[in-house]
Amino acid sequence: MSKLNEQYNLLFKQLATLLDGETNMVTNMAQFSALIFNNIEDLNWAGFYLVGSGNSLQLGPFQGQVACTKIPIGHGVCGLAAKKRETVTVADIDQFEGHIACDSRSRSEIVCPVIAEDQLIAVLDIDSPLFNRFSQQDIKGIENLVEILVNKTRWSLSY
Repeated sequence: MSKLNEQYNLLFKQLATLLDGETNMVTNMAQFSALIFNNIEDLNWAGFYLVGSGNSLQLGPFQGQVACTKIPIGHGVCGLAAKKRETVTVADIDQFEGHIACDSRSRSEIVCPVIAEDQLIAVLDIDSPLFNRFSQQDIKGIENLVEILVNKTRWSLSY
């Protein structure tokens, strides 16, 4: 088993334990963001944008520097992942037309939709100061972490 797989297997267990007995969506997203930010190497931002009113994403719980507060669905990497309802990775954000720069240190990005009961709730946005930071193993690991979050959380759109 590779070090990366071992790392994600440990994160799966940590997240499940951390969220055990807690169903509040804000609390769980905050805990999730802190766990990811502090345990996955070479990140400079990890957090959520929640589906808000007016066909936009609204800044939610996160770890890292201050961030953009609203992103129109369909714009930037987060908006594209929300529109497509699938994980989007960008190896070099400077090559992504329409990238929305919140932190000038970011070089690569992965955004994973959070879907509960077939409804888009949010997107998980993770940035790195390294080019091409996110591998196929990262994609699968992050998608599995989001699945744990979805299954352990009571989702409410009245935040």
